[in-house]
Amino acid sequence: MNEKKNIYFIGIGGIGMSALARYFLANGCEVAGYDRIHSPLCEALESEGMLIHYEEDVDLIPKNFRYKNNTAAIYTPAISLNNKELAFFTKRGFDIYKRAEVLGIIAQKHICLAVAGTHGKTTTSALLAHLFNQHEPKVTAFLGGIATNYQTNFLAGEENGLLIAEADEFDRSFLQLKPQGAILTSMDPDHLDIYQDVDTLEDTFKQFAQSVKNKLLIKKGLPVEGITYGVETEAHYTARNVTIKEGAYHFDLKTPSLIIENIKTGLPGRHNVENAVASAALAIEFGLEPEAAKSGIESFKGVKRRFEYHIKTEKLIFIDDYAHHPSEITALIGSLKELYPGKKITGIFQPHLYSRTRDFADGFAYSLSLLNELILMDIYPAREKPIPGVNSAMLLEKISLEQKSIMARQEILAHVKKAAIEVIVTIGAGDIDHLVNPLKMALLNG
Repeated sequence: MNEKKNIYFIGIGGIGMSALARYFLANGCEVAGYDRIHSPLCEALESEGMLIHYEEDVDLIPKNFRYKNNTAAIYTPAISLNNKELAFFTKRGFDIYKRAEVLGIIAQKHICLAVAGTHGKTTTSALLAHLFNQHEPKVTAFLGGIATNYQTNFLAGEENGLLIAEADEFDRSFLQLKPQGAILTSMDPDHLDIYQDVDTLEDTFKQFAQSVKNKLLIKKGLPVEGITYGVETEAHYTARNVTIKEGAYHFDLKTPSLIIENIKTGLPGRHNVENAVASAALAIEFGLEPEAAKSGIESFKGVKRRFEYHIKTEKLIFIDDYAHHPSEITALIGSLKELYPGKKITGIFQPHLYSRTRDFADGFAYSLSLLNELILMDIYPAREKPIPGVNSAMLLEKISLEQKSIMARQEILAHVKKAAIEVIVTIGAGDIDHLVNPLKMALLNG
């Protein structure tokens, strides 16, 4: 696809797709695309010079993108195969690629370091990129979130240098990468609509692990061979003496050859200490100086929608988080309790996918019951059709809290204006982020 000067994206607003779009724009291509949602990310892409429309309409494809000799099309697996624009390019014999294929092609030109796992990969990959990016040469990075330090999900680096990629297990996409080095953060069950059962998911992760050409970093306890990391455990790389001082985590990092003392990270939660250890470990294995790893961890500001503060005062805390799997929610609420002991924690959760809600209903019930108050929203369907009997009412019934309810957006805003809120957190991977600004205004003006 190197000779194509026009690249058309079907589903351009997805976090992985938008990073690829930015890559091609940075490499001198004309970029256009379709997305069904007019999101802030799409607006940012438009401001950078990309042509985007929001109706599934072949007539809206720009004229210079309708010739197969100069145009390639890229689509996300979240797009229906019945999409009219995908059908347009297919019927006319255009070069058409899945998102993961394209990332795999690009990665072959670089020294690829990948981060895989059912959770933790976005923060870990963004931090890994930041550790290297403090110095020359700069790295290329494709991230699954907007890194706060750079306000983007794509970093442009040296043509044949290091490339940091988030390795997505959805649709087995990560098998397209053949990285020189990788981190495997977790193998918890997820995407069972794709994998059918836990054994198949684990086998696919093991297949990814076997594709790593040089060094594989694994969280201690995972059923694969590699260099181990963890927190307060016996591993090749481990965080020790973890403490909280003035809302920040401090720890010593023990490596196979030395101890890096008193690292401070502004990222909340013990799970983020673990992510920091993983990032530092792989960076050091690929030549980063230990002191550079320490300074990088300390200057990293996190990723949008990962424990992102919107209000932080003595009396009121409002955090937004992308957590959408029971393990992630358990870690999130555990971090809140550790940081704000004795405070009432109110959670607003939007379940993501009918299949995930069905498959992990008991896990969600356990994790959400750790809150003091729960407000449930309707399930965000994304790519799915409704499943009979699977809804928020079914989930609510399983949750062992006295203060629990289902509310629509306007009801939530009215409720928080009169409620005694101390710590409130919005949770989910759907469009719950559209609630953040109205909720912030309601909390401040209530």
